[in-house]
Amino acid sequence: MIDFLVIGGGIAGLAAGAGLSPLGKVTVLEAEDTLGYHTSGRSAALYEPSYGSKAVEALGHASLAGHQAAGVLSPRGVMLVAKADQRAEFDADTIGMGMTEIDMTEALDLCPILDPEQVAFAAYNEASYDIDTELLMQTYAKEIRAGGGEVLTAQRVQSMSKTDEIWTVTTANRTFEAKNIANAAGSWVDKVAALAGIAEIGFQPKRRSMARVPAPDGMNPAAWPMVFGVGESWYMKPDAGALIVSPADATPSEPMDAWADDMDLAEGIASFEDHTTVEVDRMIANWAGLRTFSPDKTLVLGPDPLDPSFIWCAGQGGYGFTTAPAVKDFLRAIIAGNELPIDAEHAAAVLPDRYR
Repeated sequence: MIDFLVIGGGIAGLAAGAGLSPLGKVTVLEAEDTLGYHTSGRSAALYEPSYGSKAVEALGHASLAGHQAAGVLSPRGVMLVAKADQRAEFDADTIGMGMTEIDMTEALDLCPILDPEQVAFAAYNEASYDIDTELLMQTYAKEIRAGGGEVLTAQRVQSMSKTDEIWTVTTANRTFEAKNIANAAGSWVDKVAALAGIAEIGFQPKRRSMARVPAPDGMNPAAWPMVFGVGESWYMKPDAGALIVSPADATPSEPMDAWADDMDLAEGIASFEDHTTVEVDRMIANWAGLRTFSPDKTLVLGPDPLDPSFIWCAGQGGYGFTTAPAVKDFLRAIIAGNELPIDAEHAAAVLPDRYR
């Protein structure tokens, strides 16, 4: 008998599975042929905890030690840039993100492609890191297997039912029985809840488009920071000798295998060009991912009060990798009745009770 059947093999499901492994036998079901195929495989892969709601920030800060223990962080740094007429927005973002204003000489030393004729203000935070997302997912998968559990791919859930306190879950070629369900299905979490006969919460997937473009000839961007426009209106991040550019769009979408929108890509590239001396003449590649938000844009973690055998791990909203270690610890603690990794106020803000 499976103690915890986790539906979803992205970072949410793997963190949930690793967290629950000490409490019983875990089986993770991923619908696709590979783990992290959808949103987790299309992440900007940055650990920057000063984003999101206060509860999301609390989870992010509580995750630092876990990331360090897993050995998945490497230095990156984050820079905020603004034009002369954006001073108010710049000041608000600088405070909100815990950044320090720097002069343009320092900004150009950190990111030499900035255009000083366009960029009037800059702020910087060195305590932001790249996350080795594949290593983190595989670390959690190994923890699950080491605890006697399984991580299975190509197992798309087709039906779910509950009889005599036992869940029966069927896929195309297998049937599973479990005492508890952990719903970590990313953009499909409400659809999984509906299959289980659990009231939906109202999650909204939102598309984000990204392009990989060449670095300027003769320049190595490896040490450059990630650069944001005010209001997270666009961003640029070094990636494998090239640059990822995004308009930081958040277009509502149905759950799906998302693809980039041409107009969104054009807007992102235009914003990048408008703040730098670079002219983009081609894309190396482009893609999109879905970031899924709860109605209050805060994660939903823990047992559903209407049926505690149905556990939510949902609404990561783009913060899945940043918060993964604390999510792992939170789910284990809330099920076992142990001390939580965040304070009571922030814990109450992530529990599904707020929607029931």
